[in-house]
Amino acid sequence: MNNYLGFLMFATLVAAAPGPDMLLTIQATVLGGRPRGFATIAGIVVAATMQGLLVVWGLAAVLTRSQPLFLALRVIGVLYLLYMGAGAIRAAIKGELAPSDEAAEPSPSRRRLWSNVRQGFLCNITNPKVLMFNLAVLPQFVSNDAPAAKLLVYCLTLVTVGTAVLVAVALTANAARRALAKPRARRCVNAATGTVMVGFAAALAAEA
Repeated sequence: MNNYLGFLMFATLVAAAPGPDMLLTIQATVLGGRPRGFATIAGIVVAATMQGLLVVWGLAAVLTRSQPLFLALRVIGVLYLLYMGAGAIRAAIKGELAPSDEAAEPSPSRRRLWSNVRQGFLCNITNPKVLMFNLAVLPQFVSNDAPAAKLLVYCLTLVTVGTAVLVAVALTANAARRALAKPRARRCVNAATGTVMVGFAAALAAEA
């Protein structure tokens, strides 16, 4: 029980640390409202759950030990972060706010919401650090001979805590939308998000 409580506290600290998932959630919510922020979170949760299941099944260890596969995953992660970052920066420079301004609609279209789900999913699933974190941290709290069910509980706890933090972030960002309603403020949000995304991509590439 003490191990689990310690893991719960550690998971909360990790989830509260800024990362690509959090930045994407903030951007989607500020520019598109709470529905699109929650749609982004839904995509992230699906991807994080899949990564947790990979750890439970032992496939994550196989993937990280296979240098070609892991390198390919890292390259995909870098390219996707660069793509997201460049898109946000381009939108900030050109002032392309029309798509996000439609977030003022009470009910964003299903197509737009699915686009946010897809972005959240890809942002998490292409991040090899999620797998590495699970493989490096979980053994500190769960013994190697622990049953798969126990490992699954820990993995899902990490997903649940991360989801709770992202929901809180989305609600806070949604509350700040009034202050960020002006085009100039939205351009600043895009510029900041894009710059940090590119920075994450550079850091991920440098680790290779």
